[in-house]
Amino acid sequence: MLILAIETSCDETGIAILEHKKNNFRILSNVVSSQVKLHAKWGGVVPGLAKREHQRNLVPVLNRALKEAKLLNPKLETRNPKQTQNTKYKILNTILEREPELLKKTTAFLKKYKKPRIDLIAVVNGPGLEPALWMGVNFAKALSTAWDKPLVPINHLEGHLYSIFLEKNREFSISNFQFPAIALLVSGGHTQIVLVKDWLKYKILGQTRDDAAGEAFDKVAKMLGLGYPGGPAIAKLASQWKLQATSHKLQARLPRPMINSKDYDFSFSGLKTAVLYKVKDLKPMSYKLKTGLCAEFQQATIDVLTSKTIRAAKEYKAKTIILAGGVSANRELRHQMEKAVQENIPDSTFYIPNSSFTGDNAAMMALAAHFRWQNKKEPANLRALKANGNLKLS
Repeated sequence: MLILAIETSCDETGIAILEHKKNNFRILSNVVSSQVKLHAKWGGVVPGLAKREHQRNLVPVLNRALKEAKLLNPKLETRNPKQTQNTKYKILNTILEREPELLKKTTAFLKKYKKPRIDLIAVVNGPGLEPALWMGVNFAKALSTAWDKPLVPINHLEGHLYSIFLEKNREFSISNFQFPAIALLVSGGHTQIVLVKDWLKYKILGQTRDDAAGEAFDKVAKMLGLGYPGGPAIAKLASQWKLQATSHKLQARLPRPMINSKDYDFSFSGLKTAVLYKVKDLKPMSYKLKTGLCAEFQQATIDVLTSKTIRAAKEYKAKTIILAGGVSANRELRHQMEKAVQENIPDSTFYIPNSSFTGDNAAMMALAAHFRWQNKKEPANLRALKANGNLKLS
């Protein structure tokens, strides 16, 4: 089975093709076109710009993905191209009527290349930035219609859950995975603790009440003049603080919001505000103070995330603990979470995605689509399928 997946939930345009044979999987292609440099000067993702770039990038990324998977085959010249256009592409005008540039590029692509040998199309329809999501959803509808292939919508967070199985060499299998599992999904837009009861069966135990952890990293980095994205910049300076010959007794102790609350919710807005006050108090801020503040902010965030995840895993007797999402790329979080699992729940198995799959990509969405299709085999109603920026994991 060959699955083509499309991801446009934020500022990455991703298309991947996944092959499944028996219990073996192979990523034939996984192309990602990032917009980070475009949005960096604004200090964050601008939805309108993201939408524009997806419209520009989707067809070129599709071309690259199919070519890499050796599924891109030019058509022979048609005898009556005008008739073909009228009969085969008329419906695309309705689907992509609000995306004229994408309509033009998609129509040209479909005229030039044969229908690829794929079995299923998957697309992320939420959560995320709705203007960006709509680009992927409408593009997927157009391809589904033109190629007469079933379309499956995928929750972005579900994709991150399945990212733990992807291997850097692109070949993998799934076996001996034990339930129940506790998953910490932590990214720029979401911070959730999820009870995974079985394949495709979830219960959200807790989530952020305000800023997501990744969003807090970005905002703190902006306060410190470190640029966007903030996570890697803060992690880099935090590591410099650890390398310094210092007692680490920085007068910048930050709060650990809700670390002792009885629920599994999070709140990072207060932590972000505490950093703001420290920045004002410590002016002028030396490089040493800045690295120390980054280290303290990062550690405060890790303490809260780790503490609540371990407590949830104990309460629900988890056999598996998962750390996934964009912030799971943070080395210190990965290290401390793994150590906490080993010390507190030694009989469990800890999963984290390969660092090359922590960011938004379509390969993990293709794998999620595989499980969706295997369990339900219900293609989406194209007319009813919509983008939903606040889509819940269910």
